[in-house]
Amino acid sequence: MQLIRGIHNIDTQSRGCVLTIGNFDGVHLGHQEVLNGLKKQAKTLSLPSTVMTFEPQPQELFNADKGPARLSRLRDKLNLLEHYDIERLLCVRFDSKFSAMTAQDFIEQLLVKKLGVKFLVVGDDFRFGYQRQGNFEMLVAAGKEHGFEVVSTQSLKVSNHRVSSTLIREKLALGDVTSATDMLGHPFIISGRVRHGDKKGRTIGFPTANIALDRKVSPVQGVFAVSVNLENKEYIGVANIGKRPTVNGLRIQLEIHLFDFEGDIYGKCLDTHVLHKIRDEKKFDSFDLLKQQIERDVISAKTYFAG
Repeated sequence: MQLIRGIHNIDTQSRGCVLTIGNFDGVHLGHQEVLNGLKKQAKTLSLPSTVMTFEPQPQELFNADKGPARLSRLRDKLNLLEHYDIERLLCVRFDSKFSAMTAQDFIEQLLVKKLGVKFLVVGDDFRFGYQRQGNFEMLVAAGKEHGFEVVSTQSLKVSNHRVSSTLIREKLALGDVTSATDMLGHPFIISGRVRHGDKKGRTIGFPTANIALDRKVSPVQGVFAVSVNLENKEYIGVANIGKRPTVNGLRIQLEIHLFDFEGDIYGKCLDTHVLHKIRDEKKFDSFDLLKQQIERDVISAKTYFAG
């Protein structure tokens, strides 16, 4: 899959596409149906299937700390879209300059001049341009003028899954990982590079791979049974997602203890699949009590994997 980072990197050879626009947070079953329809249309027109998404997501710019918890960071989203055979991902930097673009310029300069869109799929509630002045009806009218077809995501779906990123976040927050996984159509994934931590886990017999989540809000917190993909090999383990209150942690972090694993993985990227919630995160009065609880967590995770 070709990744185009920023409008300024769209070259003349990239003109002409079948396009959909959205956050695609989580790339859930509803998204997947839209992508399948997009690919069919792209094949019919012999044009590349293209997804336009935004970084940061618009609500993260407008609402700052009050923005919704991410289901997928950019790397996770890229991997998922590639898995579903999308040919191009255009990642637009959503900043104050882009948000000030008029709806007319969004259509004429970006969709028509830069991308040469021939078929466009968006939600019928899609709003764009300065102060959200552009809407679905405006796109339909522009399509007739500039020669591209516009359809809604609802009309492109084969079956009407009642799935939304908001509902998935709610299920994850409640610890209902099974329902969230069913709606995603794949496990909830957290990816990131292993960083050096305070190495306190190894002092109590449970060394961990530490990944800073670099986000203010996480859709999941607690202790989970996880599987981890490392260099195309699969491992299982137990993970804590949270602020580590026993050591007075301040940032949300992912800590993974892999079963039956030895090796130096600092700096390596892990794809972590969150599979089953074991318990909420809590503060312990001593490291000895924490160690006893981790021992129980390991047993719970291994029991889960044993079926």
